[in-house]
Amino acid sequence: MSDLLSANLQCITGQTDTHLVDVQQHRLHYAIIDDFLSLQTAAKQAGFRLTIASSFRDFNRQQIIWDNKFSGLRPVLDINQRVIDITRLSDFEKCNAIMRYSALPGASRHHLGTDLDVFDSSAVSNDYQLQLTPDEYQHGGPFAPLSDWLDKNLTKYGFYRPYKLDLGGVAPELWHISHIKQSQLMLKSLTQTDLLRCIEQSHVLGKHEIIANLTQIYSRYVTNVSPP
Repeated sequence: MSDLLSANLQCITGQTDTHLVDVQQHRLHYAIIDDFLSLQTAAKQAGFRLTIASSFRDFNRQQIIWDNKFSGLRPVLDINQRVIDITRLSDFEKCNAIMRYSALPGASRHHLGTDLDVFDSSAVSNDYQLQLTPDEYQHGGPFAPLSDWLDKNLTKYGFYRPYKLDLGGVAPELWHISHIKQSQLMLKSLTQTDLLRCIEQSHVLGKHEIIANLTQIYSRYVTNVSPP
């Protein structure tokens, strides 16, 4: 599939890693490294150990997550973190349920290398099982102090939370941060037509319904993010 797409689109849709460098056992876009390390240093000075939980995921990895959820091999959660019985849903309803927390392959911001999930590793024990759930980052959760600090300081270092608010698309993800300039630079090149080409050339489950409803998916889950 990747041979049929431009080099730039391959980066955006997670089909190449040529734009990435290794940082702390993760891979990030080369253009955001200095800003990320500055953010991490400032967090340390404020008493936090800002740690990467996940960063780049390629198309194939995102498709595995998607396909496992679509087929019922992996749970799909609602906004209240309750498991949804997807056997009761139509294929398009499944797609919508999945996209509340897991992006469509080819449209994940984690493809870019500009977006990462973070937590405060100093707030929990080494054997803590990280969940990346809202209660961990809200009042009373182990990462609530870091979350409050990020609210006040992210933009100073060129980052923001694209999923800070519930806009009816992707559910709020307070752990997810994005480099403002580089993510916007890349995503402005991901048109609906480009995403269609990417999906058409894939074997993602639910492909027919995705293509049939791509206009709604693109506007609700791809471009519908909180402002910096």
